[in-house]
Amino acid sequence: MKKKRFYSGIATALLASSVLAGCSFGSGEESSGGSNDGGGEGGNGEAVTVDVFQFKVEFKDQFEELVSMYEEENPDVNINVKTVGGGNDYGASLKTSFSSGEEPDIFNVGGPTDVDEYEEYLADVSDTKAAEAALEGTLNGVSRDDQVLGLPFNQEGYGLLYNKKVFEEAGIDASSIKTMEDLKGAVETLNSNKEELGIKAPFAFPGKEQWVMGNHLANAYLADEFNHDVMEAYEAETVEFAMGDQMKEFTDLQSENSIQPVLSLDYSQQVEEHFSLGNVAMIQQGNWVYNTIESMDQEFAENNVGLLPIPVEGYEGSIPVGVPNYWVVNKQSEDEVVQASKDFLDWMYTSDKGKKFVTEEFKFIPAYEGYEDQEIADPISQEIYNYAKEGNTLGWVFLGAPTAWTEDALGVAMQEYLAGDITWEEVEKQATDAWEEARQ
Repeated sequence: MKKKRFYSGIATALLASSVLAGCSFGSGEESSGGSNDGGGEGGNGEAVTVDVFQFKVEFKDQFEELVSMYEEENPDVNINVKTVGGGNDYGASLKTSFSSGEEPDIFNVGGPTDVDEYEEYLADVSDTKAAEAALEGTLNGVSRDDQVLGLPFNQEGYGLLYNKKVFEEAGIDASSIKTMEDLKGAVETLNSNKEELGIKAPFAFPGKEQWVMGNHLANAYLADEFNHDVMEAYEAETVEFAMGDQMKEFTDLQSENSIQPVLSLDYSQQVEEHFSLGNVAMIQQGNWVYNTIESMDQEFAENNVGLLPIPVEGYEGSIPVGVPNYWVVNKQSEDEVVQASKDFLDWMYTSDKGKKFVTEEFKFIPAYEGYEDQEIADPISQEIYNYAKEGNTLGWVFLGAPTAWTEDALGVAMQEYLAGDITWEEVEKQATDAWEEARQ
């Protein structure tokens, strides 16, 4: 497989296009995707059926539309999609599917720990066009020996999304906010002018969502100790919380200046009810929320959403950018289904129609070469491109943590801290003990 320079490649792909994420991780909602009947017959007189089990709630409708396009071009293939919200909801539902004998043909994994869990099912996809086009570095977390066991969804970036109009009316220059003290000053200004600005609080901090804290918030302050390398985190026997004090400070700043009570505030309330409707000035999220914001208020989404870095000492002005999750193919499916699955993923990421849809409708930042003629689809992704172009990025290391650690151990402990049940020192101890126990 030919090698590509990852960092320059990121800039090229970002310049070429416009998730994630999750990704980003989703909202925890569950929905059944379009069970498209397709049509036509294969060479043996029967259509091949591919069952997809995916977690990205944010692009559910767009993904089903893409599937319908593919079925029209390939009448001998039926693709059934089931979408389950991100985080633990997806992981638990996926396990249930396998244990009940309803194994999907295509599904999602988050990184090296998920690869370990499902390795016996994962087909080698190194023979696909998509694997060949993947930017160097994007396959590290899903490679074993000489095999590539997954294909990256996309690249995502995150930080503090802010309401440009509110900042302008408050007299806050977003470009001057680099340090924690800078951010605190902005929060103080927002608090003292809430009524005039028409906001209820500076932040909407979704303490109900363990992934927002345990995955993304924590990653900003853990990346340095693992040298921004997911595999280094994956191989680490312990976690030291070297920047734990900063992590606590940022958690406190959000929770104490948020819509209350934070422990009952979820993702959809944060993004839809509060940020999109102008009730708060900032939320900690990434480019995966753009479609949701646009569906609530297109003008606001297009013109009034900016991106601020999470303040991290030594990395002022940098944002985390990485691959949130991967597509994998079940090698225990029938041979023709495995091949049909690979063909579909190749088409999605390497065909002209697929690439156009991925950038314009999914609003993905591609993790692949060959997108030079595509345009960045939304202003949040445009800002992420600007950070990546300048090399101002932090690594995504949380996918290298022990299975479910970010949510079941760290996320839960942070919720206990927000509830006043434990101290921050106990948060770090509980999370460290859980990490070390998992790695024994």
